[in-house]
Amino acid sequence: MNRPNTYGPSEPHPSLVIHDRRRIDPETLQLREPDQIGPEREGGEHVLGTVDRASTLEAELADRTAELQRVEAAYENYRERVQHDRAALREIHTAKILDSLLPVLDGIDRARGLGEVAGELRVAVDTLEDRLSDLGLERVGAPGEPFDPLRHEAVDHQVWDEVEVPVCGAVLRPGYRVGTRLLRPAQVSVTEPPDSLPATAAPES
Repeated sequence: MNRPNTYGPSEPHPSLVIHDRRRIDPETLQLREPDQIGPEREGGEHVLGTVDRASTLEAELADRTAELQRVEAAYENYRERVQHDRAALREIHTAKILDSLLPVLDGIDRARGLGEVAGELRVAVDTLEDRLSDLGLERVGAPGEPFDPLRHEAVDHQVWDEVEVPVCGAVLRPGYRVGTRLLRPAQVSVTEPPDSLPATAAPES
């Protein structure tokens, strides 16, 4: 016996929806993940909408991450510049203070050459020089080191055939520097090899 049609001639028949709940994909014969059962078979629009939303969120996250990285890089560069400027400023102030003490060190060198630095005075002098060294003060110029016009001031010269390049002989006044900043050059007597003189010049006897 046929079932009577309950729908009118102008009424559309309801669409048939098939829910595929099988655990095994009939095409790939692979076990499906739980989120692959049902929704992708029930309607493609829902799945595509979810994928589009996820792609949008991923793109926004990538943009925010890149922006944050740019901000962090800019801050790091700023922090390094500030640290560099502070270090340079400290070096300038230290150099000014130490430069004002060079006459005191010259007087100590003269007294040491005369043998007048001894006893308690020697202890005080050694302590002072140690403290200045801790602040970065270094002597420039020593007998036998290669002559460098950027650090040495030649006030005399002599020829000696046992040297191959111009070197510092006697140090008449030591120079000083703080880090890379030269406070004053060392005054030295330069010892040169004979072949460093012009061809027309006669070697000193």
